Amino acid sequence: MKMIGMLGGMSWESSAVYYRILNREVQTRLGGVHSAKTLMYSFDFGEMSVLQHSGKMAEANDLMATVAVNLAKSGADFLMICCNTMHTASALMEQAARIPLLHIADPLGAAIVQGGFSRPALLGSKFTMEQDDILRGRLKTRYGIDVVVPEGADAAEVSRVIYEELVRGKFLDSSRKAYRDIIARLVARRADCVILGCTELPMLVMAEDSAVPLFDTTTLHAMAAVDMALS
Repeated sequence: MKMIGMLGGMSWESSAVYYRILNREVQTRLGGVHSAKTLMYSFDFGEMSVLQHSGKMAEANDLMATVAVNLAKSGADFLMICCNTMHTASALMEQAARIPLLHIADPLGAAIVQGGFSRPALLGSKFTMEQDDILRGRLKTRYGIDVVVPEGADAAEVSRVIYEELVRGKFLDSSRKAYRDIIARLVARRADCVILGCTELPMLVMAEDSAVPLFDTTTLHAMAAVDMALS
């Protein structure tokens, strides 16, 4: 079994979900009391969030690369970023650490293509929804997928809920309803599926909240990591 190097804490709420999925799936596949071999560095998201919102993404990426190198030196065979937004650092990390990085967009893109969908709506932080170097560009270049994103007040509300509630462990019915309404408006714009492009979102948005299928990046990413670890 390969050692998984996990960059977590962004937020720890979803990192805990990653850890649970990885270990339960390894035990399911191998039986007995087996569990995943992991090394996790957990960031203080308070510090990382300040860098994100103050336009210091290059500094945040450098921190990610430094941790990636340390995980590689400690025995990680490959890396995974337990957060969509900080995939801004993926290329720099892979170059610095010189071990493979399992990009969150790859199992997602494969699942969308396999499902026969062509116009996914993307929900996530404002960075993930707006920038091409997180999910959008890789989905386009590698899988031929163009995404549709919320606009205006809907986009602001999607990101606000993530940073003011979800990363703090608050999962409110009022926010779930707001997301339900936003998804309905995206479906009206001909979205044929929805990407839960923030690793906390699957703890808020459920299948019954959407008229079209949901793609949970957290679960897809974690399951792909188990595939890679056991290959």
